[in-house]
Amino acid sequence: MSSGFVVAIDGPSGSGKSSASRGVASSLGLSYLDTGAMYRALTWWFMTERVDTTDTALIAARAAEPSIEVSTDPDDPWTRVNGSDVSREIRSEAVSAQVSVVARVQAVRDHLIAAQRAIISSAAVGIVAEGRDIGTVVAPDAPVKVFLTADSTARADRRAGETTWSAASTQVEQDRRDRLDAAQSGKADDAVEIDSTQLDLDQVIDIIVRLARERGGVPHPRQQTR
Repeated sequence: MSSGFVVAIDGPSGSGKSSASRGVASSLGLSYLDTGAMYRALTWWFMTERVDTTDTALIAARAAEPSIEVSTDPDDPWTRVNGSDVSREIRSEAVSAQVSVVARVQAVRDHLIAAQRAIISSAAVGIVAEGRDIGTVVAPDAPVKVFLTADSTARADRRAGETTWSAASTQVEQDRRDRLDAAQSGKADDAVEIDSTQLDLDQVIDIIVRLARERGGVPHPRQQTR
């Protein structure tokens, strides 16, 4: 795995893990990996190629075709497919509705998990990796594992604030994604669970930063480089 310090942050949609992970990475001077963006990018590519995302065999056969790149700078996140920036496109409601279906295909998971492990391994100082099954599958040896959650209503309200959907519609879609993603949403036995329902973003970041410093391995600020 990485020669640097790894912080693995798992949790369901709407728990705030992306914002928290970027904040933690910036605070600690570490790289950042949004694994969900990679699944979204592949899903977006399939949709632009007019591939039926329910055709498991076809999805598996073509999973490795596009070149997917993600930024590891928490202050400048971007996602590219075949050299084109698709950071905005992959956050569309259409992609959100399909990404769980694509992510369930084992060949997709095998391909992207290998790519994610390569990114983590190349982070010399360390990295904050977030998504689903980070602490259980992608980086099971991470010294810091966090499972960030929140109650269903709070998660739906947060997601609704990021989309044009109503809170009610967001709740329905969120429940659907939770069911589809259940197999990849397990909490590692040694993960610290943080309920962000009553916490603001800065509080969540502070808790994780303190945890990382307690676990050791985080370089002194003057030594931090990406």
